[in-house]
Amino acid sequence: MAEDKHSFKVAVVTPNGEVYDYPNATLAILHTTDGELGLMANHNPVISALSTNEMKIENKDENYEERLAVNGGFAEFSNNTLTIVADAAEKAEEIDVHRAEEARDRAQRRLREAHDQRDQQLAEAALLRAVTRIHAATGK
Repeated sequence: MAEDKHSFKVAVVTPNGEVYDYPNATLAILHTTDGELGLMANHNPVISALSTNEMKIENKDENYEERLAVNGGFAEFSNNTLTIVADAAEKAEEIDVHRAEEARDRAQRRLREAHDQRDQQLAEAALLRAVTRIHAATGK
């Protein structure tokens, strides 16, 4: 449980284990399959599927902001705890931007050379993951 009535706990886990844990968030912005969702302390309970996108956690009182690249999964908010169970997730400072840019370039090439719908869908998914990682790491 969060330390005060104006903050909440955020935990992000993947099949490889816990990626992120912060007990004093005042705002979390995430992207669900239905659109962008902002959560603050004492929000009504929510369960939602996540899209591949950037997630932001803030605490303005502590001048704290963290960005993560999140690839799918779901979010559950209840009892002032936001739990993200993602297929993959990375904190911004852990992302190798050069590697992500190379992945973006490969995905763009694959997309141009796609021979069928399945190739196109796989290339689009790879491109989205790479762009999400770049954006989370650089803000661009």
